Amino acid sequence: MKNRIIIATSNEGKMKEVRMILDDLGMEILSMKEVGICAEIVENGTTFEENAYIKAAAVQQAWRDMSEERAPFGDIVLADDSGLEVDFLGGAPGIYSARYMGEETSYEVKNQAIIDKLSGVRGEARSARFVCAIAAVLPSGEKLTARGTIEGQIGYEAAGDGGFGYDPIFYLPKRGLTTAQLTAEEKNEISHRGRALRAMKEILRKKLGDKP
Repeated sequence: MKNRIIIATSNEGKMKEVRMILDDLGMEILSMKEVGICAEIVENGTTFEENAYIKAAAVQQAWRDMSEERAPFGDIVLADDSGLEVDFLGGAPGIYSARYMGEETSYEVKNQAIIDKLSGVRGEARSARFVCAIAAVLPSGEKLTARGTIEGQIGYEAAGDGGFGYDPIFYLPKRGLTTAQLTAEEKNEISHRGRALRAMKEILRKKLGDKP
């Protein structure tokens, strides 16, 4: 059986992005939800890379614990940790992006709160970036990491219904659009997650002995 990639997420929007980018690896790509993993993961790292690895390692262990018979299949577990860094807010919400204002708080509320905090702040002073760190844990236990970023600004209002999370307030001055107003293909081409995933794809190709 060929290697499969288990993605440490149940987020359907994220899975759609991952599948679009990693599809040409020729490997089955499954979410942790699709393989029945429900792991308690405590993200107590201090960097995006640390949190990504914590998630990947926890899901790999949970997957092995479910059935030792699955371990020889050589499944790779891949996780990401990503977030929004707003310079005017000292880099917040940063690694706490998903937990900002509480995990149960809607992104509509979170997005408006960030816009409100930047009231009166203009132009380049609204600078921000999306950061994504990808961690992969191989069957051997070896850890691989990759990072991607995209620079932009916090918009003056939310716009667009594509993407998810903070996309509606992440404005790209050169395009005159938020990342929520991009098509899925456009977003994958330039997004922090897209860049990190493409970097990880090349690392995996080399590790697995495939030609690009």
